[in-house]
Formats: sequence, C-alpha cells, structure tokens
Amino acid sequence: MDSIRTERRGSVLAIVIDRPDRMNALDVPSMRELRVVLQKTAVDRSVRCVLLTGAGRAFCAGGDVATMEEHRLRGDLPHLFHELTGEQETSVREILTMRKPVVAALPGVAAGGGLSLALAADWRIASETAMLVPAFPSLGAVPDGGLTYFLPHYLGLGGAQQLLFTNARVSATRALEMGLVHEVVPFDGLDDRAWARAQELAEGPTFAYGWMKRLMVSAFSASLETQLGLERRGMVEAAEHEELPEGIRAFREKRAPKFPPPGGSD
Repeated sequence: MDSIRTERRGSVLAIVIDRPDRMNALDVPSMRELRVVLQKTAVDRSVRCVLLTGAGRAFCAGGDVATMEEHRLRGDLPHLFHELTGEQETSVREILTMRKPVVAALPGVAAGGGLSLALAADWRIASETAMLVPAFPSLGAVPDGGLTYFLPHYLGLGGAQQLLFTNARVSATRALEMGLVHEVVPFDGLDDRAWARAQELAEGPTFAYGWMKRLMVSAFSASLETQLGLERRGMVEAAEHEELPEGIRAFREKRAPKFPPPGGSD
C-alpha cells in the first residue's frame, strides 16, 4: 500500500503522508515516495499551490523508530540513516525551491524530521491539538532535514538552543506566539481552512511567490549587494511575465487582479 497519496482540487494538490498507524513516521520507501511526488509536483505547471499534511491525528512523527530498531539489530544503522537523510534532504530542498507556495497543515504532532518538513513550508496551519517537538535529543540523534537551519532563523540562536537542548514540546498556541506557525484552528476545522488557504494562494501571483521564496532563503546567506541584484532580476522577469502587467491593469481599473490560470507559465 502506498504511504503517500494525493488529492486534487482545481489548481491545488494535497500530498498526504498516509501512515496513521505509525503517526505518519517515515521509513526509506515512504520518504522516497514523498520525494518523488514532490519532484513531479514541482514541475507540474497546472498545480499552483501544494497542501502537505498527514492522515489521521498526526502530521509526521519523523523517522520510523521501529525500522531503526530493525537496522540496529542487523548492524547497518549507518546505512539506513545515509539513505533516509538523503531522501529527506532532497524532499526539503524540493519544498524550499518549488516555485509555488506550499501550505503545511498540522493536525497533530510534528516531530523530528516531520518538524523539518513542516518548517520548510511557506505557510503553516496547526490544529489546537498540534504539538511541535524536536525529538532528536530523545534518541541521541543529530537533527536533520534542515532543522538546525530553520530554528535559528525563525527563533534566533538562543531560541533554537532552548528548543533543541531541552527537547521542548511546543503547543500550537505557543508555536503561534513564536512564529513557528501562522494560524491555529480547531481540529475539526483544519481541513477546510487548509484547503481554503491553499486555494487563496493558488489564485495569487504564483510567479512572484516563487521569487519571494527564493529571495527569503537567499537573504540569510547573501550580501546586501547580492540580494539587491537578485531582487532587480526578479522584478525584471516579473515584468516579462503575465502577472505583473495584469496586476498593474487591475490596480488602474480598481478591480481584483485575475492572474494567469493553471497551466500558465511559472
């Protein structure tokens, strides 16, 4: 049975981690499935927004510890982590570099590598029962999937140290206060709100969103001069695209813009 399933509504594609009996924890085959789906979605021009979530009452509990134990007993644990973290690394890169918004809907726990996946998304909506947990310290593991990149950038070095060295369990309400999620809704309303937010983004300027994603990531490593140059390049490319001219027309005509339909260039 596939561990990753998809659902399409218009120009929004939902990618669902479907291992509820394991709290959507990922082993190598399921992580590979996720990576492949993300790669295909990234180049599907008819998809203008991605909704990433987990089946049941969890988002993703990270790596599958039962599988880790099997490999420990066989004596090939390093090989497992070499494969698992490699697939995770590619999946996170796909989310970050995808030139369309990615919404993460967190019905429950996002732990370890699952937290990394959530933090890679552009918009995070959590249910009131969601919990964010680093988890790696409890296993004696080193964080992966970009967690040591995301946490310092979202929280500062001190905040990241506090979470990682205490393995803090962060409630949805606290995560909202800290800026780790953007919205908190009742559990029963998560699905509807997540789809609605994804549709809002799908109707927006996808080309511009893609550039925004690229610029926000580069801002933490590029110099001001480099960043200014990238912004200029992005604006010129936007002027060559359908979105910016339509936005200008709509502003002048005092109406909402109608950005290019699914299948347009991105």
